[in-house]
Amino acid sequence: MSYKIREVSRQLEVPTSTIRYWEAVFSNVIRPERTEGGQRRYSVSDMQLFSKIKDLLYRENRSIAETKTILTVGQHASDANSLESRIILLTGGTGSFGRHFCKVMFENYHPAVIRIYSRDELKQHEMRQVYGDKHIRYFIGDVRDPDRLKRAMEGADVVVHAAALKQVPSCEYNPFEAVKTNIHGAENVIDAAIDTGVKKVVALSTDKAVNPVNLYGATKLCADKLFIQGNSYSGARGTRFCCVRYGNVIGSRGSVIPLFREQRKTGKITITDPRMSRFWITLDQAVELVVKALRHAQGGEIFVPKIPSMKIVDLAEAIAPGCDIEFTGIRPGEKIHEILITEEEGRNTVDYNDMYVIMPTHSWWERTNYNNGRSLPDGFVYRSDNNSEWLTVDDLRQFIFDSSASEEDPAARLLSTIHRLNEKVILNLLNAEEGYSDMNSVRYSHDQR
Repeated sequence: MSYKIREVSRQLEVPTSTIRYWEAVFSNVIRPERTEGGQRRYSVSDMQLFSKIKDLLYRENRSIAETKTILTVGQHASDANSLESRIILLTGGTGSFGRHFCKVMFENYHPAVIRIYSRDELKQHEMRQVYGDKHIRYFIGDVRDPDRLKRAMEGADVVVHAAALKQVPSCEYNPFEAVKTNIHGAENVIDAAIDTGVKKVVALSTDKAVNPVNLYGATKLCADKLFIQGNSYSGARGTRFCCVRYGNVIGSRGSVIPLFREQRKTGKITITDPRMSRFWITLDQAVELVVKALRHAQGGEIFVPKIPSMKIVDLAEAIAPGCDIEFTGIRPGEKIHEILITEEEGRNTVDYNDMYVIMPTHSWWERTNYNNGRSLPDGFVYRSDNNSEWLTVDDLRQFIFDSSASEEDPAARLLSTIHRLNEKVILNLLNAEEGYSDMNSVRYSHDQR
């Protein structure tokens, strides 16, 4: 059985010009027969190859070079996007994200080695107690040190850059230090990755980098620009840089949840403004977004997840029901609502599967990428207060419970359980002293189970 080019075009739902282009590019595997009149006739095997090419280019967003290799050598043997048996370097790897990243990688993706690069000797020791050192290497170093960074990166296939100074007040009070770590450190990561031949680099960004009003956001915006433009510096070495951008992380050390839990003991929660809203993401979703970026990145994109919003007052109610709330006023450098995609970025963004992809506007960017992505409407802005998905108080309570129970370390889970039990006993004593009703005690106990 043979097919005319129009039949191939109709079945695959692509233009005939695309079929001709694929035939020319993949001439090593697709060789149609010709009639006496010179017309193409494609076999069943050719049709299957065209279908696979469409899947690889459109669904999996592979490059032409990757697709050629997969068709010639095979998927497993040549999959540049696979993390199996790869060497990964993770800067800032002892933080909440880094610990969870290691857990997910070894459970699901099986890299050969993860190199943890950070300054904190104690946190590295604590990670070693959990993960051992069979598949993890621990490098003491600072992203401000380009020589040490380059030595640690030798032989790595992939780099995930999570190191940063992240606390807004700390960055405001120590601006030069924030610049050295968040901006100069980003430059050092880019240079070391290019010099050592790393294949892909994913940098973690933040919603505070969008229209920044504080120094932390400004330094992260600058770092984002450096990573995107880093693709034009890699040249023939082919290192590809991209960013992921998301909001507040449930369960991270820097979140407001620990503060609210401490304040709960006093019966009063402090919130800066009752209107305040934020994007919310779990550690699992954050790691998944990085994996998607490594799989799809062609270089220069910013990947933004579709995540829900929540109101800070709802979070307070989820953590400390019945407590008084004191509104203290917005702090310097704080926003009422956060933005993940501006209107200007929205013009160059596509809705791609379950995320948004902000594409670079540089001349070296291949416009054929993300062909099956959907353009966004004019004026699109992805802001925490205009989101279509919101977390309720019950949703937040469930998320907080799940994140507390997802500690990697069994000993940490035990300590967390003991801590919660101690809190429960102390609160029951306080309730008894202050004459709280039994119903309130029962409600609190149920909330914290």
